[in-house]
Amino acid sequence: MSWLVSLLVLSALIFFHELGHFIAARLMGVYVEVFSIGFGKKIFTFRAYNTNWSISAIPLGGYVKMKGQDDSDPTKKSFDDDSYNVKTPLQKIFILLAGPFANFLLAFVLYFTIALGGPNILSPVIGEIIKDSPASLTGLQTNDRVMSINGKKVSTWKEMAEHISTAKGSINLEIQRNGYIEFKTLTPKITETKNMYNETIQRKMIGIGAAGVTHKLKLSPIETLSYASEQTMFASTLIFTGLKKLILGEVPAKELGGVISIVKITSDASADGWMSVLFFAALISVNLGVLNLLPIPALDGGHIMFNIYEFIFKKEASEAIIIKLTIAGWVILFFIMGLGLYNDIIRLIG
Repeated sequence: MSWLVSLLVLSALIFFHELGHFIAARLMGVYVEVFSIGFGKKIFTFRAYNTNWSISAIPLGGYVKMKGQDDSDPTKKSFDDDSYNVKTPLQKIFILLAGPFANFLLAFVLYFTIALGGPNILSPVIGEIIKDSPASLTGLQTNDRVMSINGKKVSTWKEMAEHISTAKGSINLEIQRNGYIEFKTLTPKITETKNMYNETIQRKMIGIGAAGVTHKLKLSPIETLSYASEQTMFASTLIFTGLKKLILGEVPAKELGGVISIVKITSDASADGWMSVLFFAALISVNLGVLNLLPIPALDGGHIMFNIYEFIFKKEASEAIIIKLTIAGWVILFFIMGLGLYNDIIRLIG
């Protein structure tokens, strides 16, 4: 059942991406011939709004086929009034940006829904204590709750960790233990750890792990909007930074995941409840938006690149260059997908 949920989530995210293209194309007066979820053999088709809507056998993406636009053969063009080819570069860019924008908008809506439901967040309750660490030497104990650091109240594990990592010199902890308040003074120690990109970094720490205790965030209407905006921006920055590090070799290629990873993460999340599913759906939606903005000719970003060239130089790039770059783009895209799939399989059998 959880795998079915994963497939439905992935299909919904693809649908919203293509819906963005579809709506923008129709607004610009472009005839949309086909709206497909999936690739390959069509297993279900119907016609509505003067477009053929299809579900195809391979659910690893989707496409909107506009009149005069064919990625498999860039030479196939139409110059009718309702064709993609006769639109100005800015109109084409508007159509191309609409897909990624739909993914970012959907992510915002999902994060907003999570905020309305009261997202679970890690409480500053101590679990594991590392031997001979500042926390151990000071007498901190499992199940101690950190109430404040240097007089500043903390309500989440993230807030507590940020206070510790940015502290200068020693810090004063207010601890709640068995219903009583105690105060501890200790000095954080610079320690090697791993960040979210699995890179080794140096960070000030006191040698504690979270107990896994969570609580619900209670947010006002303004805080709900702020939460949704911040989470969407954070996810976008996270993915952009991860891609940059991957390209520069700062993060090993083995960290790249493919569709199996996406399905597995969503499947695991479904076992933890609908809030987890919404959270990962929002993250994957941002991921789709970011990836489609990459300047690879097979993706929206590549087409945007060609249209920016046309807008600046008042002429289209040569047909031969477009064909060569498009082929190169497909090669790059299939290589990335293949590498992600290979890493997924290695993780599964490992």
